[in-house]
Amino acid sequence: MDAFFAAVEQRDHPEWRGKPVIVGAPPHERGVVSTASYEARVYGVHSAMPSREAYQRCPHAIFVHGNHHHYSEVSRQVMAILHSFSPKLEQVSVDEAFLDLTGVLGRDGHAVETAEEIRTRIRNEIHLTASIGVAPNMFLAKLASDLNKPDGLTVVPESPEAIAAFLAPLPVGRIWGVGAKTNEILAKYNLRTIGDVQQASTDFLTRILGSYGPRLHDLAFGLDDRQVQTEAPPEKSMSQEYTFKEDCLDFAMVRAKLLEQCELVAARLRRHGVLAGCAVLKLRFQDFRTITRQMPVKPPTNSDRILRGYALQLLQGTGLAEHPRPIRLVGFGASALTDIRQDAPSLRQPSLFEEENRQEEQHRATNRKDNAIDCAVDALRQRFGRDSIHRG
Repeated sequence: MDAFFAAVEQRDHPEWRGKPVIVGAPPHERGVVSTASYEARVYGVHSAMPSREAYQRCPHAIFVHGNHHHYSEVSRQVMAILHSFSPKLEQVSVDEAFLDLTGVLGRDGHAVETAEEIRTRIRNEIHLTASIGVAPNMFLAKLASDLNKPDGLTVVPESPEAIAAFLAPLPVGRIWGVGAKTNEILAKYNLRTIGDVQQASTDFLTRILGSYGPRLHDLAFGLDDRQVQTEAPPEKSMSQEYTFKEDCLDFAMVRAKLLEQCELVAARLRRHGVLAGCAVLKLRFQDFRTITRQMPVKPPTNSDRILRGYALQLLQGTGLAEHPRPIRLVGFGASALTDIRQDAPSLRQPSLFEEENRQEEQHRATNRKDNAIDCAVDALRQRFGRDSIHRG
């Protein structure tokens, strides 16, 4: 999708169309740009840029906090259109997906015609624009979808020779996995375009980039054997962070925000039907130094009450209560996630000792009570908003 969040805002507010719209933190608060409309990008505004810098570059822009629940709903509408063309759909973000048409088009079908139809339906039914890349594999389709934004359709040739020629003039940064650091290394050896990488040997690329060298060489020629995955891999961790508008020296406020983030993570765990086996605290200080502290959660849980206890233990261990320091960001995370179904009684091995079994059953009973309360709170917040109910 093209400048998705900003495009939704412009669609919903006709008076903003044709004007620079920036979704993210307002310029007087600490935060970053989430999405900028194409009118704002003309001024050099881009995602992840500090909002204050975005304001300096484009002071007449319209800054919008954003409504991510609404964006998710629009995303579901887009994905429903894509799914109507093929069951092999892999959604990689709220505004991006891969669609495998192999075996769907039939003998006389043509992928380009299908892509045009998809763009037309998104434009007519959702009143937004999308850019599509049509290619033999996922890497080339992703690259092509970015070449002619907004509202573009790019078709990659099919023969190996034509693909290499198509890629050769493009900057090497177009290749998956080539970020700023890799780009810097390649530039030292005057490898600035994909064509330059095509001329380099695999051995040389391995010497300067390690294990990524052979992969880079393959991608430079458009080789990618990955397949569209219709089921997303399970998340390995979940986390929430809060950035203070001004550096916070108030320990009680830091504690309160940590517990708030903890409850958000616990609610996500329950939504996904997983348990946390590890609790993680994240703190960023005034000088941008960042620390993390973690501890195992035994037995794994998604209970608000229990995870709050772990969060407080981790915070207490930092010594901030006795020696406060200005805090810029506080966050809570859960990792070592396991499917809640693996914790079913039928899958657990009873202990040989009766006392351990009794304690285990008491723990399970407490967990069931916690879960009943947590699910009731989740339902209330989903219906009436997050601020409808708070813990004492």
